[in-house]
Amino acid sequence: MTDFALTLHNVTKMYGDFAAVKDVSLEIPRGAIYGFLGPNGAGKTTTIRMILDIVRPTVGSISVLGAPSALDVRERIGYLPEEKGLYKKMRAWAVIAYFATLKGISKPDAKKRAYALLERYGLSDFADAKIEALSKGMGQKVQVLASIAHDPELVILDEPFSGLDPSNQQVMEDVIHDFAKQGRTVLFSTHVMSHAERICDRLLLIAKGEKAFDGTVSEARDVIPLRVSLTTESDPTPLTNLDCVVSLEPGGAAPHAFVVTMARGASPSTLLQFCFEQNIVLQNFSYAETTLHDVFLHLVGADAKEATLR
Repeated sequence: MTDFALTLHNVTKMYGDFAAVKDVSLEIPRGAIYGFLGPNGAGKTTTIRMILDIVRPTVGSISVLGAPSALDVRERIGYLPEEKGLYKKMRAWAVIAYFATLKGISKPDAKKRAYALLERYGLSDFADAKIEALSKGMGQKVQVLASIAHDPELVILDEPFSGLDPSNQQVMEDVIHDFAKQGRTVLFSTHVMSHAERICDRLLLIAKGEKAFDGTVSEARDVIPLRVSLTTESDPTPLTNLDCVVSLEPGGAAPHAFVVTMARGASPSTLLQFCFEQNIVLQNFSYAETTLHDVFLHLVGADAKEATLR
């Protein structure tokens, strides 16, 4: 068994002269929470559809759970599409059970699984309610449960946070964490950086169909060198002797203000400790943690304007 639930090798998708996805390669470890991040139209959904063999890549190869096509392992995959919709007149348990039977689960077992999932995720009181009577958040939660009722190894969620209020977004994050604790591999797409920052093990940043970054959240933050602002009437030039200091520059119009650019991965505490040891008296010492939104703006510039902080 391969260590990777999913691999893409030099995948490109052309629609005429338009490249929706350009030469994307990645490997998703089994059991990981992996995020596809990027603005709307970046190529996230096209990539997911190629993974599921809904559309075929123009160039490149894809392996899903060790198989050359998702169609060969469809019973082991759960999928929540971007275009969400449920049968409004059906009851919540019946929707989940129906999707389970489509994956080969017997009707009695499907019904048992439906009630068990609704109980596990706090919807047991609404098991017999019709979908049209549920709130949008509850309805979306039911659809997510329908996508995993057959106990898949790989769960693919396309924009699962779309249209949810902050409370239900938190519920969705909790559901994704729970999937991972159960040993499932979770792949989800989003244009909201904060979700991925909180819950992803690894992520892909994509813009205009091209891979801008692939790695862990901490590795993404290291893309942008940390800048520390400090104010001191002491001589700060000894700071340049530190290996972790890339540059020391005046901090603008304010007197005795400086900006220290640090090497990737360096800790500001090293700088602070050095100032203490060298008797560099500080009136101010501040810095801001790099966010994924900062990284995305840095990597793709104006093309990241649609990537939000919600």
